[in-house]
Amino acid sequence: MPSSLLLEVLFIFLFSGVPLSHALQEVHVSRETIGKISAASKMMQCSAAVDLLFLIDGSHSVGKGSFERSKHFAITVCDALDINPERVRVGAMQFSSTPRLEFPLDALSSQQEVKAKIKRMVFKGGRTETGLALKYLLRQGFPGGRNASVPQILVVVTDGQSQGHLALPAKQLKERGVTIFAVGVRFPRWEELHTLASEPRERHVLTAEQVEDATNGLLSALSASALCTAASPDCEVQPHPCEHKTLETVRELVGSARCWRGSRGSKAVLAAVCPFSSWKRVYRSHHSTCYRTTCPGACDSQPCQNGGTCIPEGLDKYHCLCPPAFRGEANCAPKLSLECRIDVLFLLASSAGTTPEGFLRAKAFVKRFVQVSLSEDSRTRVGVAWYSGELAVAVPVGEYRDVPALLESLDSLPFRGGATLTGSALRQAVEQGFGSAARTGQDRPRRVLVLLTESPSQDEVASPARHARAQELLLLGVGTEAVRAELEEITGSPKHVLVYTGPRDLFHRIPELQGKLCGQPRPGCQARSLDLLFLLDASISVGPENFAQMQSFVRSLTLQFDVNPDVTQVGLVVYGGRVRTAFGLDTHLTRAAVLLATSQAPYLGGVGSAGTALLHVYDKVMTVQRGARPGVPKAVVLLTGGMGAEDAAVPVQKLRNNGVSVLVVGVGPVLREALRRLAGPQDSLIHVASYADLRYHQDELLAWICAEARRPVSLCKPSPCLHEGTCILRNGSYRCECRDGWQGPHCGKRSLRGDAPKARGSHPEPAEGQQPYPSQQPPRRPGRPGH
Repeated sequence: MPSSLLLEVLFIFLFSGVPLSHALQEVHVSRETIGKISAASKMMQCSAAVDLLFLIDGSHSVGKGSFERSKHFAITVCDALDINPERVRVGAMQFSSTPRLEFPLDALSSQQEVKAKIKRMVFKGGRTETGLALKYLLRQGFPGGRNASVPQILVVVTDGQSQGHLALPAKQLKERGVTIFAVGVRFPRWEELHTLASEPRERHVLTAEQVEDATNGLLSALSASALCTAASPDCEVQPHPCEHKTLETVRELVGSARCWRGSRGSKAVLAAVCPFSSWKRVYRSHHSTCYRTTCPGACDSQPCQNGGTCIPEGLDKYHCLCPPAFRGEANCAPKLSLECRIDVLFLLASSAGTTPEGFLRAKAFVKRFVQVSLSEDSRTRVGVAWYSGELAVAVPVGEYRDVPALLESLDSLPFRGGATLTGSALRQAVEQGFGSAARTGQDRPRRVLVLLTESPSQDEVASPARHARAQELLLLGVGTEAVRAELEEITGSPKHVLVYTGPRDLFHRIPELQGKLCGQPRPGCQARSLDLLFLLDASISVGPENFAQMQSFVRSLTLQFDVNPDVTQVGLVVYGGRVRTAFGLDTHLTRAAVLLATSQAPYLGGVGSAGTALLHVYDKVMTVQRGARPGVPKAVVLLTGGMGAEDAAVPVQKLRNNGVSVLVVGVGPVLREALRRLAGPQDSLIHVASYADLRYHQDELLAWICAEARRPVSLCKPSPCLHEGTCILRNGSYRCECRDGWQGPHCGKRSLRGDAPKARGSHPEPAEGQQPYPSQQPPRRPGRPGH
């Protein structure tokens, strides 16, 4: 075989399993506008009389994963539909080799029923016969629909790789007045989607891979027919530049090389020059215009002052990223004095390693801090201690209320020299630095110890630092690059360390220190009710040693919470080759029991799937039947190295849609793209360089958990109603509307024959001011004391 032909056959073999196109749609706008598009999609509603039929591709070319994404898109659209027999009716068909009716338009009468039915759709498989499905609708019409008396909308969700002709039946449906949306999934062929879609095509061609953008685009197109509305009259449909990208594999002539050919009719071998090619992937782009609805955002009025950056949180909330001089101030206001109520002890190294010049710099830093931060009505109290081999308290906390007197006392501090025993100084500062008569409990100001040093310690610091943090002291470190690692170990977090490069740069750290002093919350959220679940990657990619590090980290976090059935419940799930609930939310009633059970959690090994583990959490852990409490915030913390997270985007969205917050802690030198997609657009991702560094991110994780514990929640998420009962909110409480055959406050009892009239909505509304059925604490599993 000639060498050029051999090369061609080899490349065809190598690339035969590679998809020839990878299609994307990108809306080219700012991140803020993307956030507005996402937020607006949650506000829009379709309430007019309309028949909407989902035609979902269930062929082998789509595959099970993309079929699940298609279902997720359909369910998300249903969230914006006023589904009832008089207004929006919804039906669904699945097509592959032949079309299959999943449920007609007149079968289901509520949003919950439709979403549950779509969720239970089973992947069919087969060829992609889109044309046959369209011909079926031409012959039979919309199953269960109201014919032409109401608008008919067909939403085709497909990869656009039909094995039959579809142009003619699509044209005939549109001529009958059917509006067709073509929604691409996986690697769609844009030309086929454009053939399917109604005019104007830029309003009717979408991609299910970006579900919120696609939902916004569909509802924006319908709003032109007055079928959909936005919650605010200020919201409007606007054109945005967008781009359809296709990643194609093409062959390119590279050059030529000598090859040998046999001569016809003789045994001679002739040398020749043969061309050879290489394969590469190139983007083909088609520029277009997308129409999306956006609503005014909280940052449109530019509320952040002095060059601060406004970060929107939904449509009506925001926070400001301020320059260092204004950090910690509301809206970056021009204000420097400390207003928070804290006790601050500055601990200055005065050893030979620090040098007299370094000690003078530390004193000057404290003096400048006092001058710019304290005022006559300041609630901050300052003290100063210095150390080498022993600790000496020069200015007890709160002794000087007069700033000039405090500055004068600092001038008299002498340089000592000697050994740098930072660990010993930390232990003594905890015992002596804040006075023996310090107030306790909620009345005690937050206590902060600020360590200033340029010299590494000559004794062990980890144990004294842990002891200090256990006494609810906030430790902050100020030093040079040479002691950064030691300061991070002492303070417990890189965020609590301020590093300066020279004498002038040291004074630039003052605004940053002010922000950390008044912006840092107390560790933990002891008094907040919370259902907290840890989901640990116990697969072979993590390994037993790293899994043990994760267990230690979870135990350390658990110490920050008041574990009991009335405050914080803690659960633990591990996954590897299988998924296992180590203990449920209501299994252990005390912190000690949780700590012991965490230590006993098994390492599983095997190949892990984060998606399977999150579905297990959704179905078998974060449910009212398994101990989750209605009306209590719920959070899942996933710790993983990132392997096996490719299938987790849809399961994690199911949890978030059900009122469960999910934080992803990705461990490893490189943050995998699958984890970025898993975290979503919100700030729900923490990247840790190694498992040994988990301890440095404890405060960051606690801040996220406590923020989730403070957010408002719905009593109906997750639903407290058993056996597919419907949870209905009313007057700050809820009731369960039971399906036929069930009754009771939570639809947990089978109804007797003859009680059919009571089966649906069998429980009366509670009287005004009366407590509802025991809905705040639904029945737990039998045999649990105190539940």
